[in-house]
Amino acid sequence: MTDIEFKSPEEIKAFQEDKLHEALVYLAGHSPYYQRMFSSYGIDVNKIRLLEDLVKIPFTEKKDLQLFNDDFLCCPREKVIDYITTSGTLGDPVTFCCTEKDLQRLAYNEKKSFECAGLKPGNILQLMTTMDKRFMAGLAYFLGIREMGASIIRVGNGIPELQWDTIRRIKPDTIMCVPSFILRLIEYAEQHDIDYRNSSIRRIIGIGEGLREQDLSLNLLGRRIKEKWDVELFATYSSTEMGATFSECPYGCGGHVHPELIIVEIIGDDDLPVPDGQPGEIVITTLGVEGMPLLRFRTGDIAAKITDRCACGRYSYRLTPLVGRKNNMIKFKGTTLYPPAINDVLDNTDYVANYVIEVSTNSAGTDDVKVKIGLREGYTDTVVKELKDSFRSRIRVAPEIVVLPAEEVQRINFPAKSRKPVKFIDLRKK
Repeated sequence: MTDIEFKSPEEIKAFQEDKLHEALVYLAGHSPYYQRMFSSYGIDVNKIRLLEDLVKIPFTEKKDLQLFNDDFLCCPREKVIDYITTSGTLGDPVTFCCTEKDLQRLAYNEKKSFECAGLKPGNILQLMTTMDKRFMAGLAYFLGIREMGASIIRVGNGIPELQWDTIRRIKPDTIMCVPSFILRLIEYAEQHDIDYRNSSIRRIIGIGEGLREQDLSLNLLGRRIKEKWDVELFATYSSTEMGATFSECPYGCGGHVHPELIIVEIIGDDDLPVPDGQPGEIVITTLGVEGMPLLRFRTGDIAAKITDRCACGRYSYRLTPLVGRKNNMIKFKGTTLYPPAINDVLDNTDYVANYVIEVSTNSAGTDDVKVKIGLREGYTDTVVKELKDSFRSRIRVAPEIVVLPAEEVQRINFPAKSRKPVKFIDLRKK
């Protein structure tokens, strides 16, 4: 049977419309949240037949997931196999519940994504991201490699010495990690006389950070890696909410959609679909999810659709690299963050008197986050380690923390001409 990605655009659209109808009927029968929405807006799911009809349905937003998290669950709790959390725009993280069917779907998604990047049985992938801390991505990658019959080495993130020791011992051909970590690996190799250019590594699959510009050429980070280490580079785009990955093929012409798993709309500032090729916010509808499916979910990410046939032969549309961030979205060490998630940690730490968050672009072209804090009387900067641990437990990553006199932070918070306190300063290159 021919993969749907290689069929004509017309066949793909008709296929997705059938899947959409199945998803809507399932939501109408099983989701307390969407049952309430359909009733409130007088929506008859049987009249939503075409992809173009989706505009008749309200969006689902991150705050809906946070405020009504339990109402999105479409199955009995006993069917839940795995619990996942993701940080969001408000303080409380969102819990996602996965059934056995959902984990099989995740495995299928990553199998197809790895195949798109050229992997096959016999390849060995070294996974440099966590599988713990209720993190979906690491689990998904493991399941996908297992499903396709390749081999995986679960090293986890960080620790260049351990990564290089593993490469020397087992000789993987593929690395999967946050791209900016590759620069640390290279730096360590150069400092310790490791001949990394002649190692077993032939392919690097990046997660959480972009590697390309809008014209699909390598960005600053991608160029810095490629200049040092002449391996194949693949960028991916995914999120917990989507439960799907957009992976590049060897032609590097955008991230390929898997039409059986997700429907993507690109909307403009007027909340209506934009023409193909024009950037807008990515809105997704998941297909085939049993535990917590989503309908018209606003991701906050900005990209465009590429609809011409790829050189690899796939007709399914692709997404450009992310154009930018909506509402101050931060991509930090492979994790998507919003300032309120950082605020929540700081606001609930009793020894932090005041603070300001600064986001800037580093020399690799990715985001850096620095938090300047003033401490309450009686505390010293020995609490910084404890605060970093709090960040890691809540949002999985810890920003740089600088302790300043509380009076100095106060002056930053309340500049002379501002009517509101300033707690977030965006210094990124636009």
